[in-house]
Amino acid sequence: MTPLRAILLTLAVALPALAQDDPHAACAAVGWVPREILERPVPPRQGFGNAREAVSTTSAEAQALYEQGLNYLHGYVWIEAARSFRQALRHDPELAMAYLGLSRVYSGLDDPDGARRMYEQARALASRASPREQRRITLRGKQLEALAELANTEKHLDYKRAIDEALAHDITEPELWLLRGNAEEPTAAGRGQRGGAASTAFYLEALRLSPDHAAAHHYLTHSYETIGQIPLALEHGEAYARLAPAVPHSHHMWGHDLRRVGRIDDAIAAFRRTYELELAYYTREDIPAGLDWHHVHNLDLLATAHQYKGQVRQAEALLREAGALPPVTEYLEFNQRALSTFLLGRGRWADALAAARALVDGKWPPTRILGHVLSGHALLALGREAEAGVALEAAERERAAVPGLVAGLSVSRGAVSPHVDTLRGELLLRSGDAAEGRRLLMDVQRQLRALPGPDAWTQALFRLEAIARLAREAADWDLALYTARQMLEHDPAYAGSHLALALVARQQGDLETARREAELARSLWRDADPDLSEIATLRELAGGAAVASGTLY
Repeated sequence: MTPLRAILLTLAVALPALAQDDPHAACAAVGWVPREILERPVPPRQGFGNAREAVSTTSAEAQALYEQGLNYLHGYVWIEAARSFRQALRHDPELAMAYLGLSRVYSGLDDPDGARRMYEQARALASRASPREQRRITLRGKQLEALAELANTEKHLDYKRAIDEALAHDITEPELWLLRGNAEEPTAAGRGQRGGAASTAFYLEALRLSPDHAAAHHYLTHSYETIGQIPLALEHGEAYARLAPAVPHSHHMWGHDLRRVGRIDDAIAAFRRTYELELAYYTREDIPAGLDWHHVHNLDLLATAHQYKGQVRQAEALLREAGALPPVTEYLEFNQRALSTFLLGRGRWADALAAARALVDGKWPPTRILGHVLSGHALLALGREAEAGVALEAAERERAAVPGLVAGLSVSRGAVSPHVDTLRGELLLRSGDAAEGRRLLMDVQRQLRALPGPDAWTQALFRLEAIARLAREAADWDLALYTARQMLEHDPAYAGSHLALALVARQQGDLETARREAELARSLWRDADPDLSEIATLRELAGGAAVASGTLY
């Protein structure tokens, strides 16, 4: 019996007794996490950040545990944030701000009803709180109203105006400036992950008021990544890892940007450090790894970092490890596409088709769409064009059910559409309408490269590589050249970018360029698996040999 199943069985037996004491105890889970886990006692800890916020309590223990929860909240460590706020309430049951913290945690766990319930608890205790805390409780109410109607821009504006009014009273309060930066994201669901240029001003002010504030560094890392200011993101990511060393996500964040500046070995070390901290935590606290949304995400990035170095055996093992965990959110289920995508890249068509078809039965539409799309790519490679056309039609039908605007760990239509358009482009390219297929695939590349954030950047690189391979297989050398140049612009430190250009150069008869680019690729893949198939191609290119098909890789 798995640990999670045992927990749920225990809860099923205990729920009737719990319900007598707590009217909400019959809710076995908050979001995707069993309540029993979220309510376990927790001791004071170190190394999770340095946010400080005085709250209305006479209990030193409650104050310390509230701040512990706040720091975990800033690091998206939802389970430990909830436990810390609950522990603070054991020391002071009337601590309104602890309930407010729980409300924010429950939003992070995609539980809007629980978030509203915790907010109501905070509001019921507001008369015992300070005027500053009362303003914070009011702000949370405004945010929840906006979250209930995510596309309502006026409610989002109302929320931002309310924070501005609170700042007029509490202008030196770093937590308010952090909230204001979060609110500059596309919706009121912002929590520091999708900020842009406008967000940075608010986080920098928090940093000015509280020098070396770990959470400000964290949110600045995300914001600078979004707008492509990677050296600044790297600077703040390193600071966050230094100030919150016990939070796995802090090392993961630094790894994002180490990878972007070509420090791939340092990035792997950061992702590996994250992985080790997570496994130690699951063992120590008896928490199933599948309940931590971040664990699968870190496995994905660690896997693609090894793939980047040509270490495909290690990459596949990590992807299979990630795929074995039950997806607890829409985003994690959507990311299960990684294995099928990887297998397509290795030319393992039957394996890729099997992995893709497993996604077709997914719980959420974005996953099913990717299942159809990836099945279509595999079917085309196997020469089954009619079936691939059916898969495309199924993907396009499902796409209508995906919203354009989302919150939390959900997937938008914008994240799905380039995948669908790529399959359509491949079908056009292979069926004879090369001009339209080329146009569509060039447009897909622009879409991919425009997607913000470090994860989208990495995924775009391997998607571009797949399109380059497709173009060569279809003998569309104009598209192959365009895509190779896109890869080099996107990441000149990736060996595959140079290989793509070398193959085009050889086709054009430019053997000197082919040789030069092949040598660059070989140096960048110096730590690759010895039997990596691309290495044989690179040896032939570096030697000036004319490989007959031009599509070996």
